[in-house]
Amino acid sequence: MFDEFIFKYMAIAMVPVSIVVMYVSIYGIRDEVPGDERDYLDPLPKSLRRIWPIVNMFSYYIGDKLPVEWLVFYKKHLERAGLNYMMGPTQYFGLQLTAATVMAGVAALCGYMLGAMDYLYVATGFLLGFLMPLISVNDFKKRRERELVKSLPVYLDFLTMATQAGLNMSSAIAQSVDKGPESPLKTEFKKCMRDLRAGVPRSEAFRLMADRLSLSEINAFVTTVIQAEKTGASIGEALKVQADQRRIERFQKAEKLAMEAPVKLIFPLVAFIFPSTFIIIFFPIGMKLMEAF
Repeated sequence: MFDEFIFKYMAIAMVPVSIVVMYVSIYGIRDEVPGDERDYLDPLPKSLRRIWPIVNMFSYYIGDKLPVEWLVFYKKHLERAGLNYMMGPTQYFGLQLTAATVMAGVAALCGYMLGAMDYLYVATGFLLGFLMPLISVNDFKKRRERELVKSLPVYLDFLTMATQAGLNMSSAIAQSVDKGPESPLKTEFKKCMRDLRAGVPRSEAFRLMADRLSLSEINAFVTTVIQAEKTGASIGEALKVQADQRRIERFQKAEKLAMEAPVKLIFPLVAFIFPSTFIIIFFPIGMKLMEAF
């Protein structure tokens, strides 16, 4: 009995020692990893700065062993979320491994403290941690796409006014970026201007923007501009039609969401409100019946 007591508390005392040793080992390996030059990259959020050395370590030792298909998928995923200037595909995978390792460690520690240590908990924690960055980036991508679609009619109006005032398309984009509101679309137009200044043909610069965003509304805008330039049609009129169409689609989407709201309220009503109402109504009746009998 005494031996079991000593062994138990020695095992508990070794947990912080193991954590310290692991921490020192990781930072010893980290010294071999080349520094991350972030002078021309977007700043990292505070939640990632602490673990970024570990992310870089995974990226350095494992990133070059990833299949090309994975790297292409990660690159496209980051571009659509607007995070490709914050991290690269291999760093994205390193972030997944870091989160998976942390979650697996937390699951193992919780299982040990509860006396229900099981490898299934560790595997579940690892899987959840591996998927967490993917889910977070996917949510960020959806939010960014909503902002892009929301700001598109405004920028189309700026482009329409600029082209109808006699400016060419490149100057119209510059004016829109200068006067337009802050949004992800403004950032994309800045990238388009950068490509134009680098000598990329206008149609190719627009196609690159459409490929980065992969949105039907942006694809329609790019197709309209390219077709107008090829046929010699008035770009101002074509953009005005596009702006009106985008506004109509936006109103239709808002009406659809409004019509779906009552349907989405059915479950909360049935699951929470109706039972509470029935309890409040029938509880006094039930008590009276019990007293009567």
